[in-house]
Amino acid sequence: MLKYSVMINGIDSVAITKLDVLNCFDELKVCVGYELNGKRVKSFPTDLNRLEKIKPVYKTLPGWNQDISGIRNFDDLPQEAKNYLNFLSEECSFKIKLVSVGPKRSQTIEL
Repeated sequence: MLKYSVMINGIDSVAITKLDVLNCFDELKVCVGYELNGKRVKSFPTDLNRLEKIKPVYKTLPGWNQDISGIRNFDDLPQEAKNYLNFLSEECSFKIKLVSVGPKRSQTIEL
């Protein structure tokens, strides 16, 4: 759905907020596509009849399972967090400009 939103809105960069809420997971499941009637569909179905019948296809990525709220530099993030962000960026064809690792303004990393 994110990939579709990027495409139809012409988005070329994003801010990823609340990355810290993923701190406690050993793995992250990211939807990378959809199946309809057992077949992979090439684009996000916008027809409500098809939409209610689709099944998500997931890719599992390793989580980082540690507190990142004190990190202020992208290079200091756990490798798994960097891999997750890079995966989103590549999969959805956008650049990440900001990443927040907590609710305070000081917890925002500029890339």
